[in-house]
Amino acid sequence: MTQTFDALTRLVAAGDVVVLSGAGLSTESGIPDYRGPSGAARRHTPMTFQAFTGDPDARRRYWARSHLGWRLIARAAPNAGHRAVAWLQHAGLVGGVITQNVDGLHTAAGSTGVIELHGRLDEVVCLDCGNLTSREELDRRLREANPGFVAQVARVNPDGDVDLPDEVVAGFRTVDCGICGTGMLKPDVVFFGETVPAPRVADCFALVERARAVLVLGSSLAVMSGRRFVIRAAKLGIPVAIVNQGPTRGDGHATVTVDGPLGEVLPALVDRVTGPAATIGVDRVTGPTATGGVVAGKTAAV
Repeated sequence: MTQTFDALTRLVAAGDVVVLSGAGLSTESGIPDYRGPSGAARRHTPMTFQAFTGDPDARRRYWARSHLGWRLIARAAPNAGHRAVAWLQHAGLVGGVITQNVDGLHTAAGSTGVIELHGRLDEVVCLDCGNLTSREELDRRLREANPGFVAQVARVNPDGDVDLPDEVVAGFRTVDCGICGTGMLKPDVVFFGETVPAPRVADCFALVERARAVLVLGSSLAVMSGRRFVIRAAKLGIPVAIVNQGPTRGDGHATVTVDGPLGEVLPALVDRVTGPAATIGVDRVTGPTATGGVVAGKTAAV
């Protein structure tokens, strides 16, 4: 651990690092992952684009479950790992952040210019007219359409919904686009079976290709959506460091791997490369401040 952590420190201290983050970075904020320690015992099947658009019952089931799960996601706060990434960015060592997460917590922690590869749960798009609205607005409309809709929620699933019995889902009413009046609403995230917009992918490749190093945080890299950037970096001879709990499908391309909790490893990394993090905070809008402590408040709804 010491030798690999030292190598990680040297890599990050040299600067021009691009961060690629996954669900493992948000588990300490109470949002489970799919394949890591918090998701290993789960048998949740995520919604596919084909099922959502082609099956009204599947769509109603998704919105009923997501209507409740969204409230738990919206209350999630950035953790020490998110704040550490923001600090490294504002210190000039991280040049860009690509996240596979849809929770908005990087931005809430103070990171800027984040490329959200799979979109954000706090926005809703009409598949007919393309209008974007806030999730808060949709939440208000769904509450009005479903007065008294409540259920016991023990935990939220990785994609922001919860498990509900069929009899609870059956009476749930969905709503159409509030602009065109008839369009199908979908969270502005990339479902399984859906492709990431090509311009967004191109922006990610360009960011990686300009980097001096790529730092993967909390991703098993099990799917090509994120792994392709690691493969591109390795082909170009750009060092790749991976911090994750457990092995990843990118380990064979990595120069450095560190197995450990990100909420512990990343603050320790900040301490090592910039001095004790406890003495310099991350202001939620402007970056590092000399006020002491790290501000955990959000700057954006999630």
